[in-house]
Amino acid sequence: MPKTQLFLYLVPIVGFFPSLWTLYRGQGSREQLAISRLSITLALTWLLGYLLLATGAATSDFFPLRLFILNSFLTSGYFLVSVWLILRLMQGKSGRLPGFSTIAERVFGKYLS
Repeated sequence: MPKTQLFLYLVPIVGFFPSLWTLYRGQGSREQLAISRLSITLALTWLLGYLLLATGAATSDFFPLRLFILNSFLTSGYFLVSVWLILRLMQGKSGRLPGFSTIAERVFGKYLS
């Protein structure tokens, strides 16, 4: 069951909610809490970038197409990273990302755990 929960946490967009619930309760294994923090960090980073690029594309007179293309690359990258992390967990490897895991530990480890 915990392995299935880890996969659920890493599902793009949808996994944000069970991850947030796990951190809010503060119950779970150390790995579940780390993956939850990473999932929330990835989702919020994607959402912030998505909103900024969409706003810039809607208000820009010169670069709207380029910003929409960047937005699609950002979304594709978020989905690919999530799938890659799921595949790593299926292989029994660590579900850490060098930059994001550190940020997730610092920010969400302080406030949600």
